[in-house]
Amino acid sequence: MAHDLDKALTGISGILVTPYDDAGEIAPSKLNPIIDRALGAGMHIPVVNGNTGEFYALTTDEAVTMATEVCGMVGDRAPVLAGVGRGIRDACRLAKASADAGASALMIHQPPDPFVAPRGTVDYVKAVSDASGGLPMMLYLRNDAIGTKAIADLCAIPGVKGVKWATPNPLKLAEAKAACDPSIVWVGGLAEVWAPPLYAVGARGFTSGLINVWPERSVAIHAALDGGDYDTANQLIREMRAFEDIRAEEMNGTNVTGVKAALQALGQDCGPTRPPSAWPLTDTQQAQLGDFLKANGLI
Repeated sequence: MAHDLDKALTGISGILVTPYDDAGEIAPSKLNPIIDRALGAGMHIPVVNGNTGEFYALTTDEAVTMATEVCGMVGDRAPVLAGVGRGIRDACRLAKASADAGASALMIHQPPDPFVAPRGTVDYVKAVSDASGGLPMMLYLRNDAIGTKAIADLCAIPGVKGVKWATPNPLKLAEAKAACDPSIVWVGGLAEVWAPPLYAVGARGFTSGLINVWPERSVAIHAALDGGDYDTANQLIREMRAFEDIRAEEMNGTNVTGVKAALQALGQDCGPTRPPSAWPLTDTQQAQLGDFLKANGLI
């Protein structure tokens, strides 16, 4: 089935967790009910090997397996966005494997190496594109200090469809958007809480880790924003804000911890997180999570 990728990218990019078994090995099949519920609720594009998927805690072999398994589970129900990154050879290998598995597009993690040149990043993205056979690409921007010109240069690479903007700087987003081809899709990359201010300057769609736990709420927030109803969107966000506050603690080190702890409480145990992520939640955080889940009828 052909999917409208541009339209899907302006929806909810649901960043799937990576489940582990009791021995600490990846257990992709545990995602089946999570994917089924999220797609049933209206999630537009599932994302494998994103940060909520603990991408940097996985080996490249594990990331290849996750891309292959998730594409198989989703089938033709939706396009799949597959994260790639790390060293150039790992990124290229994962890009090819993701393409072979049936991913519709790649999400390219911003290289975290301490010595990253903007022009070197252009070479990096071009190499990834070649390795995938030309799959469409989304740039995952977590550091806008590279500057508007560098962002525009990256967006001008053939095959780049857009940017997941993951910095809390709406005005810089507006500046970058104005400097790039109007066809580029700008996606809010800081989940539901930051979606309204990023929407206000032209972003459309947003990433979500909540989609693993409460996809119906994510979809309702998206519908409100898509309809220009900021009052409703902000009210819906206020009611789920406690969940995001837990995830933001310890320098965001409980980001995935909060999601996996919630899944455990829902009876969908996907195992712990891997270090250096925090595990488990503290007693205070766990109590706050329990209150959130109960208050919203999730348990």
